[in-house]
Amino acid sequence: MLPQEIIRRKRDGHALADAEIGEFVAGVVAGTIGEGQIAAFAMAVFLRGMTLDERVALTRAMTRSGTVLDWRPLGLPGPVLDKHSTGGVGDKVSLVLAPIVAACGGFVPMISGRGLGHSGGTLDKLDAVPGYRSQPDLETFRAVVREAGCAIIGATADLAPADRTIYAVRDVTATVESIDLITASILSKKLAAGLQGLAMDVKFGNGAFMSRFEDAEALARSIATVARGAGLPTTALLTDMNRVLGRTAGNALEVAEAVEVLTGRSAEPRLVEVTLDLAAEMLLLGGLAPDLAAARSRAGAALADGSAAERFARMVAALGGPADLLEAHGRILPAAPVRREVRADEAGFVAGVDTRALGIAVIGLGGGRARVQDPIDPAVGLTDVAGPGDRVGPAEAPLAVVHAASEAGAEAAAEAVRAAFTLADAAPPPQPVVALRLA
Repeated sequence: MLPQEIIRRKRDGHALADAEIGEFVAGVVAGTIGEGQIAAFAMAVFLRGMTLDERVALTRAMTRSGTVLDWRPLGLPGPVLDKHSTGGVGDKVSLVLAPIVAACGGFVPMISGRGLGHSGGTLDKLDAVPGYRSQPDLETFRAVVREAGCAIIGATADLAPADRTIYAVRDVTATVESIDLITASILSKKLAAGLQGLAMDVKFGNGAFMSRFEDAEALARSIATVARGAGLPTTALLTDMNRVLGRTAGNALEVAEAVEVLTGRSAEPRLVEVTLDLAAEMLLLGGLAPDLAAARSRAGAALADGSAAERFARMVAALGGPADLLEAHGRILPAAPVRREVRADEAGFVAGVDTRALGIAVIGLGGGRARVQDPIDPAVGLTDVAGPGDRVGPAEAPLAVVHAASEAGAEAAAEAVRAAFTLADAAPPPQPVVALRLA
């Protein structure tokens, strides 16, 4: 069938057959279907939706579009596990989580993505590390997972190639929020990675792609249902994204914060809580702990005793990065030439944050993409970002510190930061970072 006929059928609200979906995905990989047709298909799915059977068919077709890894020949002495986040502002959990699980006996072949919409991407963060190879060949990927226990990379040309092409088009066509496309995108990469267990971090709130809790829950259930139907045990946590996760947003700045957490120099409590909760889910799925309490305790010990930091350092070095990143990240990571504190005009407590606006401010600084081909400045972003309940003001803590490439960029970002915060005379009640567990 012609690609335009498949697009038309979905546009008109018809359920597509497995063969039609498979044919479209094959055309994406072969290059016979162009970006315009991919964009039209994505928008048709966004507007019309897919049935569960269509989601499964799309996920399987994208998984089979390339190599599906089999870890059994390596004889790994532990389970193959992974985590995935639906994306948020300041979400650097993967950088801390993967080495924690590796230090606890799991093996984490984490295939991550680049920034999507207003959220940062794990690969973009790691690309800020000089020399780090985020797109190694599969032989290197396998070797690093075996030796370091974890490897965070992008989908290579061999793994779920259809997803890489569709993912890039979604980023610039306002089709990011589709539950159907998110489900297939996430799971095609995870199934291609040959996992034995998956922990999902599904974000909700004004900084998430699914801002409403009900939509985030629907996405979590969609992913869990499709994953389990494909034979992949999966647990999902719904976590709050009504504020920046941690205190930084921006690629090199988030790597620096992750290093601070791993080395025990600094640790924003909500960031640590989400990380340890997800690590516990992975350890439980992999049979590395008898229950969640024991799993969380084991994960916390790996973070506290430095064994997770050692795994992170081993992974970075094995993938071409500097061996002394943990000790010298302040010297190694790129830094922006302009640094400006942004203060509130009046003193008060942060009552609310437009987290999405802060993510867009980082993109405006050059820390994300407005178009597929746009380069990224790894040094720019925000640090010391205030959250609800923090006291700020002209003589108090800043709303954030802007790291920019120019004075003009800093001024524009400062205006966006000020507009993103709502202040009150009293601190709002604290909100839990993990709102729901679906197992």
